[in-house]
Amino acid sequence: MDFWGTVLVLFRRWYIVMPTFALSVAAAAAIYSTIPTTYISSAVLVLTTPATGGSLPTNPRVPNGLTNPMLNFDQGLNVSASILITVMGTPDMAVELGAVEGGDTSFKVTNGGNNLESLATGPYLFIEGESSSAQGARDIVTRVIERARLELVNRQRAVKAPRATYITTYEAVPPTNPAPQRGRKWRAVAAAVGVGAVASLCAAFAAESFSRARRARRRAEALERGEALDRGEDVEGAGIPGRGGAAETGRPPLEGSSLNGRSPADGSAVRY
Repeated sequence: MDFWGTVLVLFRRWYIVMPTFALSVAAAAAIYSTIPTTYISSAVLVLTTPATGGSLPTNPRVPNGLTNPMLNFDQGLNVSASILITVMGTPDMAVELGAVEGGDTSFKVTNGGNNLESLATGPYLFIEGESSSAQGARDIVTRVIERARLELVNRQRAVKAPRATYITTYEAVPPTNPAPQRGRKWRAVAAAVGVGAVASLCAAFAAESFSRARRARRRAEALERGEALDRGEDVEGAGIPGRGGAAETGRPPLEGSSLNGRSPADGSAVRY
């Protein structure tokens, strides 16, 4: 069926399409009201080396020169960042920070991308927290930042690094104001409306198919009844006698031709 044929069916079966689509809109509204709005807050940490560099001077009397930590990025910082990302992404760490599975609070720590093979692309930690409340989203980001700093210190202490060479973190982007996220709700609404539209089409075409089948059946029955009458057979269940002669109808034969119950010969009405 072409486009205009479909439109014609929809207009013809509007009394089926409209209620079905109205039900889908009501279902979409109910879904929108039941799915909670979540809030997202984010932050960015940058790993930096001390101003005196990442090594102690060989001669204590000649200290290392001072450098700008923002201009002194090396591959070691990238590796340290990838280690922190891996540590902060474990399920045990999530439980310790209050982001239990199935709860309304979650977080993720990445390097800005979803490709695990490119963890060591820079000394960055992108932190994103999501919760059902604005305060909850900000709190989880703050807890993740504090725990990332603690894990960085513990890892350097474990390898007995000189404290003067410890890597530190800098908040390039402090925790942002939580922003409401309604994308999940709108996706659910769009899915409900789409299902409703498909259901409306199916209901309209089902009604159209049933109506056509019923009309075809009635037309076939009427055609069979007419053929039976032409053959002079009694139509079963209809109580209609056939169109045969007097012997078939049980009526006495008329003398001569009759017209409106009167004999052409004497004009008297024929009585039965």
